[in-house]
Amino acid sequence: MPELLFLSHRLPYPPDKGEKIRAWHILQHLAKSHDIHLGCLADDPADLAQLGELRRICASVACFRVSPALQKARAIVSMRSGRPLTIDAFHSRRLNRWVADTLSRRAVQRIFVFSSAMAGYVTGQQGYTRVLDMVDIDSEKWRAYAPHHRWPMRSLYMREADTLLTLERRLVHDFDLTLFVSEAEARTFIAIAPESHDRVYWLDNGVDLSRFSLTQAFPSPFPEGQANIVFTGTMDYWPNIDAVNWFVEAVLPLIRQSHPAVRFWIVGATPSRAVTRLRGPGVIVTGRVPDVRPFLAHADLAVAPLRIARGVQNKVLEAMAMARPVVATPEAFEGIRATPGKDLLIASTADAIARSIVEILGNHHPILGLSARAAVQRNHDWSKTLRVLDTVFPPAGDTRDTQPEPVPANAAL
Repeated sequence: MPELLFLSHRLPYPPDKGEKIRAWHILQHLAKSHDIHLGCLADDPADLAQLGELRRICASVACFRVSPALQKARAIVSMRSGRPLTIDAFHSRRLNRWVADTLSRRAVQRIFVFSSAMAGYVTGQQGYTRVLDMVDIDSEKWRAYAPHHRWPMRSLYMREADTLLTLERRLVHDFDLTLFVSEAEARTFIAIAPESHDRVYWLDNGVDLSRFSLTQAFPSPFPEGQANIVFTGTMDYWPNIDAVNWFVEAVLPLIRQSHPAVRFWIVGATPSRAVTRLRGPGVIVTGRVPDVRPFLAHADLAVAPLRIARGVQNKVLEAMAMARPVVATPEAFEGIRATPGKDLLIASTADAIARSIVEILGNHHPILGLSARAAVQRNHDWSKTLRVLDTVFPPAGDTRDTQPEPVPANAAL
């Protein structure tokens, strides 16, 4: 089988959060037709216990431990004009040496880079087919953060947005192909950088439908007797923190006017202080749980009230896959191939979100959950979405084209 170098800014296992879920499924798929040499960083010591699973499917694995606090400090100390902090925050001399050694000793023909933060390890390398999965437009994420923060963070975020965009535009032209997490994200990048229209494509996020299955029985984590609303996500991530705070402060009181005993469950690892302080009557912060599926399976509905979001929200796809009614903001819905009003409800204001939730609790949308799962089965099944990789990296003996058709520059959004 052809040999492929796969670089990831975090250890792509276990698949328990957005970026790891995508990286893991891509890695698994490519490992079926390639001998994979995986190079990655680990910012959580607990992740190192998972190396055995990665070695099971890869020809070689090199994982280098880094300290997030130290990496960020080094990036700030070494801040250079025009250089994104992200690049230095994910730089490792040991990984850099391993990449150079692997390319010199192994018969690597193909390179897959997961996230722009890792592109510097192979920028300018010639003689390989190189694909960058940028996933989201990170520069736009930092630009969206800025107005919500005070100086100096506002200034720092704007600087990161500007420098990252310059880097992103350069990387698209350095790599053979750049992928994004959805067609919507790819088209947004083309609108920002129209010169890149023939060098980008997308690989839709998916769901493992055998894992998020309706045939499995899960014990309920909820006390009996009241309605339960669930939000899932990593709870030290600022957009998630902002979402649950806004929901508790602005939306939940409106719901309680007609459903005073409704419970809101915030389910996810590493809750910040701003999240834990929300604990109170009817608001439960679980912290890390062994499995989110019981919470989704038995919830009356799931919410995704994100006001800032990029790419595709796995929390929405997973709830839909479990046939739960979902109420999401337009920001959380972007990139999801489903029909608002039929497969899930979309609302942007506190009043509209509360009304949608009250409608669901009143059983005004009895088939919303089943329609949601059907949409995921059609459009977000990993076994279907990953097929685009076979046109980018054809298996040995396959004579198909080497990359998918580019996104038309003048195509309607």
